[in-house]
Amino acid sequence: MTQTSDIVRPAKELIEGLKEIGAATVAGTLGHMGFRNPHIVGPVAQNPGKSIVGPALTLQFLPQRPDLFSEGEYADPETQLHRHVLYHVQEGDVVVVDARGDMSSGVFGDMMSTYFKGRGGAGIVIDGCMRDRPNVKQLDLPLWLRGWTPNYHVQTSIFPNAVNVPIACGGVTVMPGDIIVADDDGAVVVPVTMAQAVIEEAQKHHDWEKFSRMKLLEGAPLQRYYPLHPDADEEYRAWRASHSN
Repeated sequence: MTQTSDIVRPAKELIEGLKEIGAATVAGTLGHMGFRNPHIVGPVAQNPGKSIVGPALTLQFLPQRPDLFSEGEYADPETQLHRHVLYHVQEGDVVVVDARGDMSSGVFGDMMSTYFKGRGGAGIVIDGCMRDRPNVKQLDLPLWLRGWTPNYHVQTSIFPNAVNVPIACGGVTVMPGDIIVADDDGAVVVPVTMAQAVIEEAQKHHDWEKFSRMKLLEGAPLQRYYPLHPDADEEYRAWRASHSN
């Protein structure tokens, strides 16, 4: 089992800039930039209307092997790395868990979630399950999960192996410190090195989409206004200039 040092968190202005952009726009922008599928496939929003942006703390699970992991749930709690990822949590962090899509192991429950909220964590994304749903629901934590189970995390076929290492979560590589953008559309990974370009490109996209949406509501041709045809560019620029103040 591996425990690494704390992550390098991205600049606050990148976090704040991405908060103005939804997951769908971020995913589309990254797609145009060559990151074809930044969407963590599988986990879905458990709290409709919630959205988060924050740096990723990562937790990796592997299939059970008795020579590598044989402790019971409480034999020695400090050997349980699902606890240790929470020790790194600072305000605004997002815990991202590769639980291998396992639908029978509850990675966190009521007490771990309570501790996470007390540390100021922004939200949790798990390619797998949690447990204690009635109590966790009362915490009102933003969660993206595959589902829920009554089982605890090592009761079945997986065990926590590493903290703050590169993981594959929902088919996407997640590096510690990557920026997670998540809302009702799902959770998206933004590499820190691409974040500023995403913000700039997404703002342009947002502006012309606002203009196009207005025109489409007026019954204007889809062919001209979505995506915005070059012939409509002058009209768009005039509209943008008149709405810049």
